[in-house]
Amino acid sequence: MNYIGSKYSLLSFLQKTIDTVTNLKDNSDYIFADLFAGTGVVGSLYRRKGYKVISNDIQYYSYVLNKHYIANSNPSDNELLKHLNNLDGIKGFVYNNYCEGSGSERNYFTDDNGMKCDAIRTELEKLYNNGEIGEENYFYFLASLINSIDKYANTASVYGAFLKKIKKSANKEFKLELLPVISGKKGKVYNTDINKLIKQISGDILYLDPPYNARQYCTNYHVLETIAKYDNPTLYGKTGLRNYEKQKSKFCSKRTVVSAFEDLIKNSHFKYIFLSYNNEGLMSLDTIKEIMSTYGTYIQYTQEYRRFKADKEENRNISADSTVEYLHCLEKEI
Repeated sequence: MNYIGSKYSLLSFLQKTIDTVTNLKDNSDYIFADLFAGTGVVGSLYRRKGYKVISNDIQYYSYVLNKHYIANSNPSDNELLKHLNNLDGIKGFVYNNYCEGSGSERNYFTDDNGMKCDAIRTELEKLYNNGEIGEENYFYFLASLINSIDKYANTASVYGAFLKKIKKSANKEFKLELLPVISGKKGKVYNTDINKLIKQISGDILYLDPPYNARQYCTNYHVLETIAKYDNPTLYGKTGLRNYEKQKSKFCSKRTVVSAFEDLIKNSHFKYIFLSYNNEGLMSLDTIKEIMSTYGTYIQYTQEYRRFKADKEENRNISADSTVEYLHCLEKEI
């Protein structure tokens, strides 16, 4: 997924730095926590490396993705995939609220793709509730649905707005594709407030990748949240936002970010803590250094990288093509 803040392009930098600082060996009984997990690219990497991964994110669609990447070991079920792809579309919540043909005046998906998404989502819920598929398969196919439908969204990458005209990629016929299954130890996946969770867990490496600015993920990915939950929420406004009061991150507010970050570091029971943050974030580099240095030995590494952009079909005014990623490292005195 083309995801804001994704560390996919920075994985080699992160792995090299973390491995150098910790000198921990792969395939041992080490615990790696990825607590702003997003689409799970970092946690997935460390599951492949043999770590037991703890994953968390306040967004439910992220929880679903990571329930597959971090906690699933089931092989792909091609018969179920074929069954779901052969379903006829139905006029469910996605069609009625995110497709223009329903009269919603929202243009997130074509009518046919919205109805196909509804059919698959409804069938998955029915199969799970009837006991015809287990929890791992349920989350496997639901994660695959979220990942697949995103490729057909008629947006400029995020769901803060839809495009007036259907773009080329959104006009293709929707097809469910399965995500890869990652081999490795099964981890634990949470969907809760990180500052509460941190007091209940412990391990060897804690990786933190919080939001850097005031953009709330709950508004940028609200459509995926609704498809994941399929809870028939009341929507409001032109873009069809769901109520997100309980999903606002303290790390997206200049007023609360520093105290939330200090509380997180103070209550962390991990020997090594790594924070990804860039040079344009709400917290200053000096503030981060000051807080982390209080709790042990601190050092930082940097890597220049290309900033997140929307689809090439859309024009955006961006001041610079690249930014600097800082990986702040703390060996904590526990």
